[in-house]
Amino acid sequence: MTGHRHMRGSTTHVRKGSVRNAFTYGVDYLLIDPNETADLPPLFSRNSWGIFALHDRDHGGPRGDGDGVAWAQTVFTNAGLELDGVEILLLAQPRFLGFWFNPVAFWLARRDGDLIAVIAEVNNTMGDRHSYLCAKPGFEPILPSDHLTSQKVFHVSPFQEISGDYRFRFAMSEDRIAITIDLIDGNKGLTATLTGPLAPLTYPRFAGAALRRPAGALRVMALILWQAAKLTAKGAVFRKRPAPPAEEIS
Repeated sequence: MTGHRHMRGSTTHVRKGSVRNAFTYGVDYLLIDPNETADLPPLFSRNSWGIFALHDRDHGGPRGDGDGVAWAQTVFTNAGLELDGVEILLLAQPRFLGFWFNPVAFWLARRDGDLIAVIAEVNNTMGDRHSYLCAKPGFEPILPSDHLTSQKVFHVSPFQEISGDYRFRFAMSEDRIAITIDLIDGNKGLTATLTGPLAPLTYPRFAGAALRRPAGALRVMALILWQAAKLTAKGAVFRKRPAPPAEEIS
């Protein structure tokens, strides 16, 4: 992949169990090569203030004090991935007017065009972060039909227990990304999706995003709070924030 991309995406969440809830929202994600910092389009900046911006400190490692792609490289290497010939990309929502919040971002490792490993970087609204490493044995190519499983160990929603397993599915091409995360937890759990087409990151793409979905990350936080209010009205049990996992990645 050459050049940064914009994904005019859609995310859907379907909560199962005794208190059901579902929603679909439009979202804007960027797919970038973290090492490419030249020839950026207007309205977008890297590691400096801009209307839209991506900062290395927002991703990779401790929240607010990240190391960007260097952290992802270390995680992949420690997991046994030889990085020679591997392209690492970041799929994330940008800052808007300096405000940042990303419910989940993804570090994508590709070799010869094939997706071979993913780090799902999960943030909650309480200031915590935990990441899940997804890969097949021997880092074989991840196919759209593959299900990669990780035990849930991180408190995301105050309306859910820390139990069950995540089942990740990834489909990635040059012009589209589709990600599905199923939380398998008996008759509870949820399904979350992120899908959308990819196009070159240009000024018209940014202008269109700003017009369609003003406020960017601020809007994301407002929608999360709105869904929390709906769950409270439906009688969902609120659970206090437990201590985050000692390990930053599982």
